[in-house]
Amino acid sequence: MLRRKPTRLELKLDDIEEFESIRKDLESRKKQREDAEVAAAAAGEEAAAIALSADHKSREQIINDRIGYKPQPKAGGRAAHFGTFEF
Repeated sequence: MLRRKPTRLELKLDDIEEFESIRKDLESRKKQREDAEVAAAAAGEEAAAIALSADHKSREQIINDRIGYKPQPKAGGRAAHFGTFEF
C-alpha cells in the first residue's frame, strides 16, 4: 500500500459564513416544527378528552377504531367444543 502525506484542509471565511447561515436556517425550521407539534398535541388532547367524555370507550376500542381493526367474535365457545357439558 502506498503512503502519502495527509491532505491539508483550509477553512475559509466564506465557508464559515455559509455554515452559520445553514445552521441558523435549520434551527429556525426545527423551532417552527416543534411549535407546530406542540399546537397539534394540544388540539389532539382536547379532541381525545371530548371523545372519551362522550363515548366512554375502552383504550383497546379506541386503538382498534384508530387502526381500523374490527374484531369478530369467535364462533361458539366452550360449549361448541364439548357439546352441552359444562366443567
